[in-house]
Amino acid sequence: MKRDLYKELEDSIKAAGAHRRGERNLREVMPIPADLIDVRKIREYLNLSQASFALLIRTSKRTVQDWEQGRRQPTGPARALLRIAEKRPDILLETLAS
Repeated sequence: MKRDLYKELEDSIKAAGAHRRGERNLREVMPIPADLIDVRKIREYLNLSQASFALLIRTSKRTVQDWEQGRRQPTGPARALLRIAEKRPDILLETLAS
């Protein structure tokens, strides 16, 4: 399915205008996904720096920073790996020991 970026932009501008006029709450227009992954919490629980955590999950430090600062959300295999790290950190820590 192809995205209509012009339509998305137009809808966003209209929503912003309605919000400014007090006609609409933007949280109603753009809900925050309930299944966000708290990458910082996982990393801090493992007691790792951003650089070490990035090496462990085979991604860049910049990507970890983007996740933690909310600029991006992990997708695909990274999301699955982080879900495992969240539920079973012992499995991820075991790979550090090997």
